[in-house]
Amino acid sequence: MAITWHAFELRPKGSPPMPPEYRARITAAQPRLEAMARQQYGLEINRGPFGIDSRPALIGEKYADAHGLGAAYHDAVAAAYWQHAKSIDDRQLLADIAASLGLERDAFLAALDDPAYEREVDDDIAFAHSNGMTGVPALVLAEKYMVMGAQPYKVLEQVVRQCEDEAGP
Repeated sequence: MAITWHAFELRPKGSPPMPPEYRARITAAQPRLEAMARQQYGLEINRGPFGIDSRPALIGEKYADAHGLGAAYHDAVAAAYWQHAKSIDDRQLLADIAASLGLERDAFLAALDDPAYEREVDDDIAFAHSNGMTGVPALVLAEKYMVMGAQPYKVLEQVVRQCEDEAGP
């Protein structure tokens, strides 16, 4: 099964301030998310700062993808944020990640301001909104089933089995 990553911003620039009660709910849910990640997936979460601007990372992924390194870049940025508590709005950090994958640092930094890559991000976000995607992760399997938000392993397993059953041998 191939994975295709698309850009999405939970709180794009210009969004109204996050209500304190919503932020409190997110904070209160964090231990459950960490326990689920640990118990069901064997992952330790050490999340980066909350409320940062992910757009540079998303634009960088479009550039990396254009050079055949989109998946590797995505994985490295995700690890930087979710495992190493890095701020993925830091352009120098993103350039370090890109360079570690073999991308030319100055060209990568220039791409972060390239309107063509920004439009690609905007197109992904418009597609997500037009298809009712309002959270992350949003997984679409077999171009038919959408699973939104952090879900237990059993839910994902059930959807994958459904897709396999429908696909046949």
